[in-house]
Parts: sequence; structure tokens; C-alpha cells
Amino acid sequence: MINLTPNAISAVEKFMKGSATPVAGLRIAISGGGCSGFQYGMSLEEAKNEDDTVLEYGAVTLLVDPLSAPLLEGVTVDFVDSLNGSGFKFENPNASSSCACGSSFSA
Repeated sequence: MINLTPNAISAVEKFMKGSATPVAGLRIAISGGGCSGFQYGMSLEEAKNEDDTVLEYGAVTLLVDPLSAPLLEGVTVDFVDSLNGSGFKFENPNASSSCACGSSFSA
């Protein structure tokens, strides 16, 4: 379903260890918005929902809601650290187009 690169897994592990509250997993979700129609969202969650798809990547548990799952099929998530800044990068084979910043897309 979703592929996390080693850099992404390492970054998420650091965020989880630095959290002030217990973390059940990292939620990746799609919502309406952004300049291309859909946008990616990520958040550390204290609990999983009953209908979540749960994926394990070593110490990282990924939580995906049923509405986001089809739009995230085959997505690769990487963490990039460069002179221009650092952050998560999404490569989505389902996107017919995406914005220049890479944080939103259209299906």
C-alpha cells in the first residue's frame, strides 16, 4: 500500500520519541484542499480508529483511514533534508497532477 523510505522511517521514529504523549502511530490522510484539490496530512495519534488500516514498518506504525487508503495506494513517502529545507516528500502514482510544492495533488 504505502512505502516508507528508510529516511522517512528514521524521521518518524525521532518525532515519536520526542512526543510528550504516548503515540499509537503516525496517521497519513488525504483531505480536500491545497492548490490541486487534495492535500496530504500527517499527525502522531494517541489511539488508532477501529476502521484504520494498520501497517508496520519496524518501530513505526502507520494508520490510514478507509477514505484515504485508495488515494494512497502505491505512494512512497520520503524524508528529504537539503539546503532548501527539510520535510516529507510524497510520490503518488495515482496523481494526475500535483502542485509545485508537492503537498497537494489531483486524482
